[in-house]
Amino acid sequence: MSTTTRSTGASPMMYVTLTFVVLLSAAPLYFMLVMASRANSDILGIPPPLLPGDQLAINIERVFANDDVQFAKALLNTLVVATVATVSVVVTSALAGFAFAKLRFRGRDVLLVVVVATMMVPVQLGLIPLYMLMTKLGLAGGLASVTLPFLVSGFGVFFMRQYAIQAIPDELIEAARVDGASTLRIFWSIVFPALRPAAAVLGLLTFMERWNDFLWPYIALDINHPTVQVALSRLSGGYYTDQALVMAGTLMGTLPLVVVFIVFGRQIVGGIMEGGLKS
Repeated sequence: MSTTTRSTGASPMMYVTLTFVVLLSAAPLYFMLVMASRANSDILGIPPPLLPGDQLAINIERVFANDDVQFAKALLNTLVVATVATVSVVVTSALAGFAFAKLRFRGRDVLLVVVVATMMVPVQLGLIPLYMLMTKLGLAGGLASVTLPFLVSGFGVFFMRQYAIQAIPDELIEAARVDGASTLRIFWSIVFPALRPAAAVLGLLTFMERWNDFLWPYIALDINHPTVQVALSRLSGGYYTDQALVMAGTLMGTLPLVVVFIVFGRQIVGGIMEGGLKS
C-alpha cells in the first residue's frame, strides 16, 4: 500500500506575506525611533527624515530633565501599578477559574453570569461613582486609586475558566483527593502549573492594559503621582509641541513593554499554541 506524503513547507508567497506583515507592524516603531533621534526642525521638514539621527541621547536626557513631567517617577509608578495588578489578576483569576470549572457549589452558575455581566458594562460608566468611592476612602490622588479597582478581572476569570475546563482532567483532581490533598494543595500543585501558559497570556494582556491606561489615571491621580501615559500627555500639552521630545518620551514608555514581551514571549506564544491545540 502506497501512502501519499503531503508537503508542509511554506510557499514563497507565504514568506512574502509574512515579511510584509512584519514590516508593516514594525514601521511605527521604526519611525518613532527616527523622530526620537532627530531635532524638532528635522521632523517638521519636508520630506521627513527616513534614517535615525544623532539626537536620541539628548532628547531622552531632555525628557528626564523636565521637572514638570517627572518622567522617571512616572515610569516607576506605572511599573508598580502594572506589576501589582498583573500578579493579583493572574492569581485571583486562576483561583476563580479553577473553582468555576472544576468545583461544584451552590450558586456557581449564577455567580459566573454575574462575572460575565461585568464585562458588558462600559468602563466609562463607572468612572464617576468609582472616583466618588476613592474620594470617600481617602485614596483619590494616590497610586492606590489606580491599583485597587483593577486587582480582579471578569475577563481573566472567564478566560482561565475556559482554559481550565480543557487543560485539567477531572480524573486528575479526583486522584489527588483520594491521596488526601486539600483543595488549596490541589490548586498550587496540580492546577496552577497546568494553567501556566494561559496565565502568561493573561499576565501580558493585563500588564499592557494597565501600562497603557490613560483615562482613569488622568482623572484619579494628582500632579505628584503621574503615570507614563499622563506624563506623555503633559509632554504634548501647551501651545507648542516639541515632537522630538514627545517621540523620545513615547520610545522610553514603549521599551518596557518590548522587554516584557522578549522575556516572556516564548512562554506566551507557547501558551497560545497549546490553547489552540487543546481546542
